[in-house]
Amino acid sequence: MRYIFIHGLGQTASSWDDTLSYMNCKGEVYCPELLSLLRGSKVEYGSLYKGFFEYCGGFDEPLTLCGLSLGAVLTLNYAADNPGKVGSLALIAPQYKTPGLALRLQNIAFKLAPRSAFQGMGFEKKETIRLMDSMIGLDLTDKLENISVPTLIICGEDDKPNKKAAEELGSRLKNSRLEFIDGAGHAVNADAPKKLAETLNAFYAALQK
Repeated sequence: MRYIFIHGLGQTASSWDDTLSYMNCKGEVYCPELLSLLRGSKVEYGSLYKGFFEYCGGFDEPLTLCGLSLGAVLTLNYAADNPGKVGSLALIAPQYKTPGLALRLQNIAFKLAPRSAFQGMGFEKKETIRLMDSMIGLDLTDKLENISVPTLIICGEDDKPNKKAAEELGSRLKNSRLEFIDGAGHAVNADAPKKLAETLNAFYAALQK
């Protein structure tokens, strides 16, 4: 199996390190940096998705995709556009229809924040704001019917803004189940890496039976 873990906005590929240290992945593991997927293109969702699309296209067999937040949006988008390329999905804190008002309010907060607050987040302040702006209006609802692979939807028990979206997505995807992780907020891989790993290990083990 080829596992691809996609981090969220405000994280880097190393954000998966703690989770992966507890996992039993039987195959090759890849954790690309979102910034590297752009290959110098303008920071916006369309360019990022194109880069991710091309990255995944470099692998032949069905992929085992796991994404968190923005990473979950990218993996969900890819699976809907390329159902034959994906073997399974693990979506952590996912959104299939971006909440426009929430993104606008978040960007206001970003604009007021100092540039230093974005150090170590992968993207600079202006890039983060532009990326968020480009995602306003993104809606994958009509594409969800293309996804029939086994899908695990995960949300932190304390991630109130995303719980409803996770539940709605679970009701829309044909072959999915939803699990909440106690003691975790939005960044489940940072808040509860061992619990997340145990949940993913059980999901992947069941797929191989």
